[in-house]
Amino acid sequence: MKKFKIINGPNLNLLGKREAVYGSRTLEDIQNLTKAKLQDKNISMDWFQSNIEGEIVDEIQSLVDSDYDGLVINPAAYSHTSVAIHDALKLLNIPIVEVHLTNVYSREEFRSQMLTAKAASKIMCGLKEHAYYLGIISLLEEEE
Repeated sequence: MKKFKIINGPNLNLLGKREAVYGSRTLEDIQNLTKAKLQDKNISMDWFQSNIEGEIVDEIQSLVDSDYDGLVINPAAYSHTSVAIHDALKLLNIPIVEVHLTNVYSREEFRSQMLTAKAASKIMCGLKEHAYYLGIISLLEEEE
């Protein structure tokens, strides 16, 4: 069984209440959709969300020498600012997919600069609620 960690950053706990660009689904809706789309795969997913940078760093560090097969992370706004998250990601020896619900390149210019993405194996953006499902699929196909 493959085991994946999914980490979500600030304000993603308020999906469904945020700007229309993020859609109407909540993070729980997205978790349920992702689980449903992957139900035929032999995988487990552990989800984590925090608005606090240090908690996200701690969660990433907990993956060092763990039995996880990959990480899907949506660092949200921290993607553009967090050297600490970038450095924690660099500690990992598992593949990392950074996802963003929106197309960061069609939004404010500062969003196109992503510090954390430099530590990721893959980057996916603009896929809305399908980002997590497709991120995990990309990790599974990478191993084939």
